[in-house]
This record gives sequence, C-alpha cells and structure tokens, in this order.
Amino acid sequence: MTAVTIAALIFATDFVFCYENIALFKPTWQSNQYNLGNDIFHSSNAVDGLKTDLGAWGGQCVISADKQRTAIWWLNLTSVVSIHHILIYYRTENEKWGASNPYTSRFLGFSVYISNTTDRLDGHLCFHDTIYNRSTIPAVVNITCPVHGQYVIYYNERLQNVNYPTGYSQYAFTDFCEVEVYGCVNPMRYGSNCSLLCPVNCRQYCQIQSGNCFQCSPGYKGEHCEQKCNMSKYGEDCRQDCGVCLDYEQCHHINGTCLEGCDRGYYGQLCIKGCSPGRYGANCKDTCSENCSVPRRCNHTTGECQGGCKSGWKGLLCDKECDGNQYGPNCGKTCGSCRYLRQCHHVNGSCEDGCNPGYQGEKCNKVCSFGYFGSDCKEECSAFCKTTRDCHYETGSCTEGCKSGWQGHDCFQIQEKEENDWPSRFYGLLAAFCVCVAVIVVLLVVVFLQRRRIIVRKAQKTLKESKNPQCNTGYVDVMSTENIKSEYQELSDIKEPSTYDVIK
Repeated sequence: MTAVTIAALIFATDFVFCYENIALFKPTWQSNQYNLGNDIFHSSNAVDGLKTDLGAWGGQCVISADKQRTAIWWLNLTSVVSIHHILIYYRTENEKWGASNPYTSRFLGFSVYISNTTDRLDGHLCFHDTIYNRSTIPAVVNITCPVHGQYVIYYNERLQNVNYPTGYSQYAFTDFCEVEVYGCVNPMRYGSNCSLLCPVNCRQYCQIQSGNCFQCSPGYKGEHCEQKCNMSKYGEDCRQDCGVCLDYEQCHHINGTCLEGCDRGYYGQLCIKGCSPGRYGANCKDTCSENCSVPRRCNHTTGECQGGCKSGWKGLLCDKECDGNQYGPNCGKTCGSCRYLRQCHHVNGSCEDGCNPGYQGEKCNKVCSFGYFGSDCKEECSAFCKTTRDCHYETGSCTEGCKSGWQGHDCFQIQEKEENDWPSRFYGLLAAFCVCVAVIVVLLVVVFLQRRRIIVRKAQKTLKESKNPQCNTGYVDVMSTENIKSEYQELSDIKEPSTYDVIK
C-alpha cells in the first residue's frame, strides 16, 4: 500500500459517524461511461464499499468518457430516506493530491442534489462548488445535507460558450471512487443512532438531528408541530383562512369548520361564503327588506339597506314607516294640516281623514281660497267685513274688522251703543222726558176742554128746560156758581168715553 493510500485512509477515518451508510450496493447509473461494457469503470463501483485503490484501473472507481460537456451519476436509495451527510472520494490515481495532481481540475464546479426522481431539478440542491480551486479542493468531500429523498445525483458541466474560472478542466467527468450516504433508513426516525421517532404531527419526516418537522400535518405548526393552528388560520401549514365563525371564534384547526356556527352574514360549513343577495343575518336566515331603495339588497351582516330606504320608510332595516308628521324620501317632507293632527300617509303625504278647518287639497297643505274658511273651506266669510269677505281661513274672523254698524269676530252682529256714552244717553232721556211732559200737558188741556164742553152742553139743556112750563118745577139757575160746581163734582159719573181714554 502506497503512502498516498495510507494517507487517504487516515483522512477517511477522521469522519466518525454513528449513522449508517445507506448507499451500499444500491442501484446506480451514469452518463457516458468510459469503455462501455467494461465493469472496471461501472457506476456501481462507487457504492461497493471499496476505496483502497483510487486509480482508474483498480476496479473500485467510476470513470466517464472523455470530451463530454455534461457528467451525471445518480444513486437510487430505493425509497425515501432521512439523509444527514454525503462523502465523495475522488479519483486520485493514488498520487499526491493537490494542484499538481491533474485530476483536481475535473471536480471543480460540481453539484450534488437530493431528489425523489432522477431529475435533479425536481430535487434539493445540497451543494454547488463555487469556492474551490485546484489547490483547495479536498480529495474527500463531506457534504452535510439533512433532507429526505430517494436519489442522490452528482452533476458537473463544461458547456460551450461559457467562461469558467481558471483551473477548470475543458470537459466534464464523473471520476470518483466511492459515494457514502449516511442517515436513517426509516425517514420517521432521527437522532445519532436513528433511535428517536419523529413528532406525531410531523408530516412524513423530521430533521435527522433535531427532530424538527420539515412539514406539519394539516392543522399544526411549530418546530415539532406541537401547536394547533390559531389566529383564524387552519389546514396545510396553517395557511388557510378561517371563515367568519360565530363571534369570530377560531375555526377547527384542521378542517376549518366553525364549531359554533357562522357569524351574522355568513353560511356554510366553513362560513367562508357571504349571504346570497337578498339574505342576511345568522346563517343567512333573514330576508332583506322590500322597502330598501333596491328591493332585497342589504348588507349581508347587518341587513342595512344598500342605498337607503324607499320613499316613506326609515330605520336601519327600512322596516318603519315615516312618522312624526313626516313623509316621503328619507322621511324628509312635512305633512300638511291633517284633521285632528293625525299622521299623513307615510309615502305620498295625503290626509286620509281630511283636513283641519282652513285647509284643503289632498295633502291639506293649501289654505282656503279667498272668501272661504272652516271645514273643507265650505263656509263663506262675512259680507260685513271691512274688506268684503276678507276673513281668516281657519276661524272666519274678519281680518281688518267690521264695516260700520256691525260687530263680532265675523261681523254678523248689529253694533250697539256703548253704555258709557252718558252725554248722549242723558240728553236722550231729557228729550224723552220733555216730550212726555208736553204730551201730558196737551192731554190735560184736551181733557179740560172736553169736560168743559160737556158742562156747557148740560147747562144749555137745563136752561132750555126751565123755559118750558111743563118743566118749570125743577128750574135751576144754570149760571149759579153753586150749580156749576155741583155738576163739576159729578163728572165722575159720566159714562161716555173721554178723549183721554181714546188717546190711551
């Protein structure tokens, strides 16, 4: 055994691991094998466990053909395993390794991938050499790559029209003698001796050293997937948003269902759906109002009408008629003077029971025409108003008072003289008194003259009888004062009506 071989063995023994080499005797493949058909250069030489002869003709190395632009070799681990690290032993031809060794240039710029297919681009890039040169690249490369996969893929290239760093070979090669892959065959185990099981909520695999999950089962998160999804998230990697659960509670961390049902305005098992047009409220059971400005269009949560209410309606849900003497759009118009001050129609403002006295029209918002007042404006104002028929449209009171000789609020009463007009009353009474006195005097004179006439007539009769002999026995001197007085005293016995009696 040469000194170079001994040195290589000593270098290799520095890598002491408890993980198992899971690459031994697994299927391999390479592109462009040197001297195809000769097993001395076969791709499987890299996993036969032999690395004592690092020369091309020792039957322990993989050798590729000359003048190739790409070089590919892959190892099939036959199932997905948990990988910790990879060791690659380069072909040295058992010579001193370093810048003087011509094979160092062949390995510069190589890449290693872990994939679940033979396509490297489907997998994970573990390492791409951009740092080594012919003096620094080691003969045994240790690549730590704690991932899971089935294929380990070695790749190098020397493409045309690409400028590569100084020291790179002109063509690409797969000249190495052994590839060792250390890890756990069971991808659900971790630890230095693969004795620990991955956390239960890991999805398939965990990190081979720490046990951290590469991916959690749906509904879980955390390094060991020990935490349930929260903050209104659920499902794969806790990336899905919960629906609107009742009172905004957390949905089920795995399937997203709302355990207590949906909040107002949402429905469905996941409550990720808003109410369909025309519905709102808890589980979308309520129907939007017909009185919305756009019928049955409302906020799916609150039921508030979109665009407000139809004319004559108010409220958040447009479920209340206009009141308070208001009507119309947004209840912004004021009712007229309806009878008994009742509310007008909430939509068109009409007074269904008629108008108060003094008003007319369907909405009772017009006062009576000139000359009319009262209920239904059927009563006429007084002709005795100062301005004819100019009266108040409600009460009928003359606006400017009455014409001369008339009084009252409607000027239908004849005016009487005021009691405190004492000069007029005094002189009136005095005149009446004088007239009465004059009448009495005249009557007394008339009575006196009438009675005197009667006395004279009787006296003449008596005188005539005294001249008659047959009647001389009862002669009386009618001219004697005593007889006259006697006749005067007997006037009360006269039966004929007097002039005074006639006048009375």
